[in-house]
Amino acid sequence: MKPQGDFKFVLVTRETRLQNLIAHYNTIQQAQFYVEHLGADFSDYLHEDSAYHAAVEQVEKTLGAFGRVQPVDRKFLPNFLFSHDDIIVAVGQDGLVANTLKYLTDQPLIGVNPDPSRWDGILLPFVPGELSALLPEVVSGRRPVKEITLAQAILNDGQVLYAVNDLFIGQKTHISARYQILLGSKSEQQSSSGIIVSTGLGSTGWLKSIVTGAASIMNAAGRNPIKTESVGGFDWGADYLYYTVREPYPSKTTAAGLVFGKIPTGTELKIISQMPENGVIFSDGVEQDFLQFNSGIEAKIGIAERKGHLVQ
Repeated sequence: MKPQGDFKFVLVTRETRLQNLIAHYNTIQQAQFYVEHLGADFSDYLHEDSAYHAAVEQVEKTLGAFGRVQPVDRKFLPNFLFSHDDIIVAVGQDGLVANTLKYLTDQPLIGVNPDPSRWDGILLPFVPGELSALLPEVVSGRRPVKEITLAQAILNDGQVLYAVNDLFIGQKTHISARYQILLGSKSEQQSSSGIIVSTGLGSTGWLKSIVTGAASIMNAAGRNPIKTESVGGFDWGADYLYYTVREPYPSKTTAAGLVFGKIPTGTELKIISQMPENGVIFSDGVEQDFLQFNSGIEAKIGIAERKGHLVQ
């Protein structure tokens, strides 16, 4: 094991709502005027910002006692080069952990909840005050690590995009997406609002929302009642993904048969774009980091060859 002080920690943070407001309105006074003019409570923005930066400061000080600290804001993650032996610490909401995991290979990631009174923190099992006792176990490799299954989209031009929660394949705008979908020996032309491919980690989010909505419609229509509480939520390390097609539209030239199902290990969901422009594939809700998916481009969707490693 390296001597204490030789470790490198990458501290991933994100801007608070207050910082975003100030960036938009130039000063805190103008931001306050805007928020209070609409009848909202500006003090909540101040309390959240204060608690967050206090947590980040405490975490950075603790990490500094064990090694070098490299801070990086979330918006720079797509272009940040992680080293193989980096230890990653994300301080923020659950989404920050997911956004960070997809850019890692086998580095361990520690999720820190900056404000347990505000955030549930399913992916944030630690608070800043626990890091001093935790870090010796992490750097020595004695701390348990949960493996997280990732999804991947591989295009026929060689580009690859990973997802910790979900992949979205469809139109950048709200118009219908056109494509050919293939799974095993089945194939059909479709027109829809896009396709969602979910991992186990993302199964209680977008996937559950879509399937619960569909089940509720069926229940309201009095056809084939479905127990919505059984929908969504499978193991984070599962060896399969689920795909769902949003609002498929059957017509003379499009079908709605391949709209929901499992993608096991070793199987690929193939999608061939028929969209002249604005076709996209993005992951985990980060629309700015996307692959263009226009006419003729083929995407192969399946389980990624690497996994995320979340410290428990």
